[in-house]
Amino acid sequence: MKLTSEKLPKNPSYTSLSQGGAKNPKFFQWRKEKTGRYGHANLVDKALQLLEERIRRGDAMAYFLRGQLYFEEEKGVEYMKKIVDSPCPKARHLKFAAAYNLGRAYYEGKGVKRSDEEAERLWLFAADNGNPKASVKAQSILGLYYSTKEPKDLEKAFYWHSEACGNGNLESQGALGLMYFYGQGIRQDTEAALQCLREAAERGNVYAQGNLVEYYYKMKFFTKCVTFSKRIADYDEVHDIPMIAQVTDCLPEFIIRGMAMASFYHARCLQLGLGITKDEATAKHYYSKACRLNPALADELHCLLIRQRI
Repeated sequence: MKLTSEKLPKNPSYTSLSQGGAKNPKFFQWRKEKTGRYGHANLVDKALQLLEERIRRGDAMAYFLRGQLYFEEEKGVEYMKKIVDSPCPKARHLKFAAAYNLGRAYYEGKGVKRSDEEAERLWLFAADNGNPKASVKAQSILGLYYSTKEPKDLEKAFYWHSEACGNGNLESQGALGLMYFYGQGIRQDTEAALQCLREAAERGNVYAQGNLVEYYYKMKFFTKCVTFSKRIADYDEVHDIPMIAQVTDCLPEFIIRGMAMASFYHARCLQLGLGITKDEATAKHYYSKACRLNPALADELHCLLIRQRI
């Protein structure tokens, strides 16, 4: 599973690089130049040059940004380690985010030997017992980690998703809905499940939206299923997925899964004329999209269909 980096934490009491750039127009002059003049590698080189002076002065935020730039090139581990281990008071607000990113490096084996144990240790530090000023992304990822590792620890998963959700994390709000729905790590509670899923869906969680589509279909709310599923199934695969991931901070893998679920159930309604005029040709289009987005999920739903379980 491919994770995403923790963003730069906000600290209004700290002079940011962008504020420094405002005082020194040459600092961010490269941003004003024509788009396309630089390739990705050249942009990274230019950014590193601009950060070099502040790094020489021991600027913790510059280390963090440099670590992020290098992380995509699998070289950022040493910079994130410097922040996590730094005794400097100005680095304090960066430690949790750096620890999350370092944990991600160990989880994915980028720049270090892969280690779930070290990733878990760093994420627990970054999560800081649910502190809202710590890394909320680490809290959410711990919920995901404990629900997918073997053996699963669903009570811990529920705890961390609850902490992250309470701190505003959208991914965890949808995950909590599913845990309530299926009684995973907590007593089954359909009312609480639907409340979580609906609120997460309204906030833009596509995986929650896809699961609501499935619920509406199984409950035979076909008109609602058709209307809701079409909007999700019509998201553009190339442009909408990265945009939604950026806006919601949800993992692309789960956005894709939600889109695939919606596409499959929309196709099924079209095939059988449930809540909409029967249209087998259009149904094939949406079945194909579900298969393209997530072949394993489409195959799983198709098997359920054959067994007449949906």
